[in-house]
Amino acid sequence: MNAPARGAANGVRVLVVDDDPQILRALRINLTAHGYTVLAAADGSAALRAAADGHPDVVVLDLGLPDLDGTEVVEGLRGWSTVPVIVLSARTDSADKVRALDAGADDYVTKPFGMAELLARLRAAVRRAAVSAVDGEAVVATADFTVDLAAKTVVRADGAEVHLTPTEWGILELLVRHRGKLVEQKRLLREVWGPQYGTETHYLRVYLAQLRRKLEPVPSRPKYLITEAGMGYRFDG
Repeated sequence: MNAPARGAANGVRVLVVDDDPQILRALRINLTAHGYTVLAAADGSAALRAAADGHPDVVVLDLGLPDLDGTEVVEGLRGWSTVPVIVLSARTDSADKVRALDAGADDYVTKPFGMAELLARLRAAVRRAAVSAVDGEAVVATADFTVDLAAKTVVRADGAEVHLTPTEWGILELLVRHRGKLVEQKRLLREVWGPQYGTETHYLRVYLAQLRRKLEPVPSRPKYLITEAGMGYRFDG
């Protein structure tokens, strides 16, 4: 087996959305060969479900989908997620580009495209997303543990790594990215569980209790994962 190319993505999750099975297959093969983990969807509804369930790091999106226009998918994503979106489309009209970018897309690549260019744009999108974390801070250290947002790890002060489930990490990441600020319950539910969630506040109580048991020196008296009663949660650290 050939080794991944230099600058391999080391498991960065890419959601590819295109109704052309040949393009989906080609992108899956090429992106996997470069170290990406590929999720795929052939229409807009499936794309939104895959984004909610798979928590991709970046989305590559065709505009000409059979059920929704690609701009509608971008708008749907932007209702609850800041994931970078690269539009990949045969539409070359500047009005289409403007609509996609105004809807919240981060970049626009026209078909036919070169794989080297797409890979470069993917790397740039992932870098920008990482740099935007906590106003440019990728590592947030407290007296008891350190959160590395780029590596997606938590390490205690004694050097032991804390194992978090994907859901626990999703909650912690969102709170840490907004350190010192209230994150509303509805936003946490939608960004971690998906856009169809928003009222299941008992989910948050269960998972915050789990996080506190893993991270707080005294879970019953949290100093990092703070509850704002009836509103949401805040990370102080």
